[in-house]
Amino acid sequence: MSLRFLAAALCLFCILAAQSRSAEPVARPNVVVVFIDDMGWSDLSCFGGDGPETETIDRLAAEGVRFTQFYVNSPICSPSRVALTTGQYPQRWRITSYLDNRRNNARRGMAQWLDPAAPVLARQLQRAGYATGHFGKWHMGGQRDVDDAPPITDYGFDRSLTNFEGMGAKLLPLTMKPGDERPGRIWRDAVRLGEPVTWMQRSEITGGFVDAAIEFIDQAQRDDKPFYVNVWPDDVHSPFFPPLDRWGDSRRGLYRGVLDAMDEQFARLFERIRSDEQLSGNTLVLLCSDNGPEAGAGESTPLRGAKTWLYEGGVRSPLIVWSPGLLPADAAGSINEQSVLCALDLNRSLYSLCGVDVPDGAQLDGENLAPTLLAQDQQSRTAPIFWRRPPDRPGYGHGLDEDNPDLAVRDGRWKFYVNYDGSDPQLYDLQADESETENLAPQRPDVAARLRQAVFDWNASLPADAGGATASVTGAGGQ
Repeated sequence: MSLRFLAAALCLFCILAAQSRSAEPVARPNVVVVFIDDMGWSDLSCFGGDGPETETIDRLAAEGVRFTQFYVNSPICSPSRVALTTGQYPQRWRITSYLDNRRNNARRGMAQWLDPAAPVLARQLQRAGYATGHFGKWHMGGQRDVDDAPPITDYGFDRSLTNFEGMGAKLLPLTMKPGDERPGRIWRDAVRLGEPVTWMQRSEITGGFVDAAIEFIDQAQRDDKPFYVNVWPDDVHSPFFPPLDRWGDSRRGLYRGVLDAMDEQFARLFERIRSDEQLSGNTLVLLCSDNGPEAGAGESTPLRGAKTWLYEGGVRSPLIVWSPGLLPADAAGSINEQSVLCALDLNRSLYSLCGVDVPDGAQLDGENLAPTLLAQDQQSRTAPIFWRRPPDRPGYGHGLDEDNPDLAVRDGRWKFYVNYDGSDPQLYDLQADESETENLAPQRPDVAARLRQAVFDWNASLPADAGGATASVTGAGGQ
């Protein structure tokens, strides 16, 4: 009888223990994604920049992890944002260059806005109980004369505040330069794309988005909800209007004044999280740039190329991951120079880190590299990373006097480029030659042939645009 009693008691104890464990709340991490506009790989002083000391972001890097082999999935804004938002190559959604007016979008074979049916991380998080907010540049629909695009809230955001390239409430810029008696206004027609509108100095707008994000975070805390927040500033995109006390006498000087002011304005956001023990212990901050810098403004030394080019300077971005509560203590200030990953992988990894399912039926192009982001591993993406040039950027212009290859692929140490018709194959060993100075295609025809086939196959699997992508070729002869 006593044995039966002990067995029954033990069984009851196990049941109660299991119920207790299942009742414990799972600490879902908060996420803040900072996506800077047109900042070069080496503009931040913590990435070797020789411009203004970016003290705020440098401190974030000193407390977190820097990744030097991180890529975005387009060298220009709209498709880069689509990739980070959906976890899919932007060509799937026919957004392959910046979204412009209706006529130019159609002429380039592009959609007018991101289809709301696309898989969006924010929507899945919202359904799982997260508070979701977008503060800053959108540029995935609602700009120029495209005034019937879906509002940002249709993509799973509880609240939004944007600039002149998105639907909904927005901040619009007042501009001042030395000698001006009164501020000017640009993009005033954007008022019809959504109100309320707040006009503020262009040099302070990053701070406006930061303040809105902090207010949103405060409310999420009061509501006891985890949060996902995009903070995507206009900076450091042209036209450049730095504070008057940092006005430069050259394009690069103006750019650096904007960079310096932007860095200062981020301080309020990072300090709000850092100074709150509850937030600092369970918040993940990811900071990167949407593409390379405008030629003659920012820098990507020693990388070749700039914004709109498929070369490294157009698509490699600085990445900083910060989270005192989620990163190992000894990871603070470390640099990961080994892991090759991209924005598609950030998207996929956040599903795992936040404990939410990928949307039913969605085929994401990213890989789950959560252990790598949290400095628990140095695993790289296993699949190659592919690019197609924007259809309106064939090269010889926009600051660089050279051809822009049509297609590119990064696979391990190799980066390969080729045109749609198979011409001008280029192969670079990025471990030995990150500046892409020695074309090894003649010396390594085996590698060149393998990567050419891979990038042609990838390109043929996606909708074409007006950049010549209809001239698909395979192998040596085409089809």
